Amino acid sequence: MVNVTITESAQEYLGELLAKQDCEGIGIRMFVANPGTPQAETCIAYSRPGEEQEGDIRVEFNGFAAHFEERSVPFLEDAKVDYNADRMGGQLTIRAPNSKMPQVSDDSPVEDRINYVLYNDVNPGLAAHGGNVTLKTFTEEGFAILEFGGGCQGCSAVDVTLKEGVEKTLMEKVPEVTGVRDVTDHTDTSHAYF
Repeated sequence: MVNVTITESAQEYLGELLAKQDCEGIGIRMFVANPGTPQAETCIAYSRPGEEQEGDIRVEFNGFAAHFEERSVPFLEDAKVDYNADRMGGQLTIRAPNSKMPQVSDDSPVEDRINYVLYNDVNPGLAAHGGNVTLKTFTEEGFAILEFGGGCQGCSAVDVTLKEGVEKTLMEKVPEVTGVRDVTDHTDTSHAYF
């Protein structure tokens, strides 16, 4: 079940936008990029027939269909899409209060569980030195590809932090992780802690 409110004014506005696309059956697709992280961004995109993704949840609205990315549904809980007309034309707003909230369980995607550990267990310790680490990708071989930022970028102790801190924590809390790799450009030492 999808718990997203699209107000009447937003449905009218989206319906008008879709009608201008001159594509029979075009709808919208709503998802959260980087869900459960501080970088989470709630997105609405056009969805032409056949562009739906496997697992998308289809909901019919006034004159169009909306497809909600299955992985994003927990992060879209209580989201609201609204449109306010004004003299300048108007503005579509999306409020998704749960998009940045880590929401993981044992059956959540591996990337979500890695992000949960990074933001709740690893980054608070790195923040003491003005640093942070983010997941870039998770490989089929089980490697978490990470990028350090802030005080960790260019820090002389980053190798120890990576192996003794981040890797051990991730491997302990997310069994699918077989190792970590750092893709940070450490030649920039302008913000380095050490």
